[in-house]
Amino acid sequence: MKKMINLAFIYGLVAMVAGVFYREFTKFNDFVGVTTLGKMHGHFLMLGTFFILILALLSQHLKVQEQKGFNTAFLTYNIGLIWMEVMFLVRGVVEVLNIEVSSGISAAISGVAGIGHILLGVGFVLIFLKLKKAAN
Repeated sequence: MKKMINLAFIYGLVAMVAGVFYREFTKFNDFVGVTTLGKMHGHFLMLGTFFILILALLSQHLKVQEQKGFNTAFLTYNIGLIWMEVMFLVRGVVEVLNIEVSSGISAAISGVAGIGHILLGVGFVLIFLKLKKAAN
């Protein structure tokens, strides 16, 4: 549980840094409009900080971390979250700097981001299956 709380704290700090980066990077580049960078703060906060804090509270009572395969599910979730956020950063920087990319590069960025979303989703489902099993 302590490791989960520490990880949630780190995600919270990263969420704040992401929010400041979004604000300052767009301001520095005189960018006005919507960019993917704006999603990083909220995703790190909700999927990183709050989800893991709730999971830590549940694990205290359900001992979900003792379930076989939980560590793999948790690792998959975290890899997916970080992967997705890195691709938010890549897409957002391209948008703010108005870098012209070919449709192939744009599709590649979306595809790689999609892999992160898939890993996050798989980890999310596996964690919930472990929670359900621990609750029985």
